[in-house]
Amino acid sequence: MKAARRGTAVAAAALAVLLAGCADMGKTGSTAQLRDAAALDLPAQTTPEVTVASQWWLAFGDSQLNALVDQALQGNPSLQVAQARIVRARAQSQVVGANELPQVGAGLDLTRQLFSENYIYPAPLGGSIQETGTLQLNGSWEIDFFGKNRSALNAAIGATNAAAADADAARVLLASNVVRGYLLWARWDDQLVVAKRTLAQREETLRLVQDRVSAGLDTRLQLRQSEGGIPEARQQIEAINEQIALSQHALDALVGQPNVTANLKSPELAAIKNMALQPVLPADLLGRRADIAAARWRVEAAMQDVKNAKTQFYPNVNLVAFAGFQSIGVDSLLKSGSQQWGIGPAIRLPIFEGGRLRANLRGKSADLDAAIESYNSTVLDAVRDVADSVTSVQSVVRQQAQQRDAQAAAESAYEIATQRYGAGLGNYLDVLSAETTVLLQRRQAVDLAARALDTQVGLARALGGGWQPNSETSTAALAAPNKIQ
Repeated sequence: MKAARRGTAVAAAALAVLLAGCADMGKTGSTAQLRDAAALDLPAQTTPEVTVASQWWLAFGDSQLNALVDQALQGNPSLQVAQARIVRARAQSQVVGANELPQVGAGLDLTRQLFSENYIYPAPLGGSIQETGTLQLNGSWEIDFFGKNRSALNAAIGATNAAAADADAARVLLASNVVRGYLLWARWDDQLVVAKRTLAQREETLRLVQDRVSAGLDTRLQLRQSEGGIPEARQQIEAINEQIALSQHALDALVGQPNVTANLKSPELAAIKNMALQPVLPADLLGRRADIAAARWRVEAAMQDVKNAKTQFYPNVNLVAFAGFQSIGVDSLLKSGSQQWGIGPAIRLPIFEGGRLRANLRGKSADLDAAIESYNSTVLDAVRDVADSVTSVQSVVRQQAQQRDAQAAAESAYEIATQRYGAGLGNYLDVLSAETTVLLQRRQAVDLAARALDTQVGLARALGGGWQPNSETSTAALAAPNKIQ
């Protein structure tokens, strides 16, 4: 008996291999090529190594900001959606993986049936009404000679890993958006301080002009000029208050908790520390970013889909078996004479499919080309992102140095113009001109301070935001993306 089963299996395998030679896939291969670090001309590894902490925002030294980021990472609906996609992808991979295992089922059929007099059943069975019963255990196992189930499982695993990397990329992006939103709030709050000082300064100037008009030293022209600056300053304050409210609303949405910022104190740029990040383009950039990892895994999944499409040209070999009872008359169903069983291979080979299999393979190859080019685009965007961030970090530092000198000169000029006007040695236009320059420099100082911090956030995010692949996604595919083709 065992020898017969072995002979059946060997014969099935031999026939499958023989029939596999009939597969004709045509010219349906992928043509796109992955870009690696060498193709991108990334620099050699820097010393010391450029690293970003997983919780890089802690370096800003603001406990209020830290709490907001933590809340966002726990309660933002977008992250919950990303997590649900991971669960769904893992479930799908388990469904696909089940195809590699034997399938066993059981069934019970009870039927009351009129048997035809003019068929294969002789009298007295023919023309009679009888009850029939079948109690049977069925089993099947697809012998995966050509890797169809394995490639389908690998494609599902690739999709799962891509979903996990997408979720990590979403976490990095969310954290950076929260920090940027917080810095924007701080920027507008500092601008409000400047605007309020502007209003106070113009009110002081108005009192000075009123005194000079009363003394006959100025005309109503200077008075009206001075009065016109008051509503303008108040309008700027109102506009800034609007921006502060909008910034808080945006933060509330990111954190996923309405009015969370209403109970917080207003942030100050001066209280936020600078991050110590080396502004360089690292050689290992491709292994640092979750979005690049997700794109690589999508390439891997598409490659496995192509392999699966190729296996559709080969035979399906299944080992099928059943055992149970069958009888006419339910009372005899479980008697020893009602036993039945069977075992044997089932082989199916596509011979003429009207071009369906080749069209499917061409479609999967096109999907692979699209995944590869999407990966290449993601890599190019990442390189540009880091290069832009490095340029901005370095440029803002130089701009701040120049602005500090310009502000010191403007403040000194304004002080001199005010003193000369008060002593009757200068005119009011000199004061207005000097004041305008001072206010412009103060606003620029705030903007540059905020932008300096924002460019640090941009660089941290561009360098991967401290992301590291976990043990499940640390594979050769991630280490050597140029070999996924």
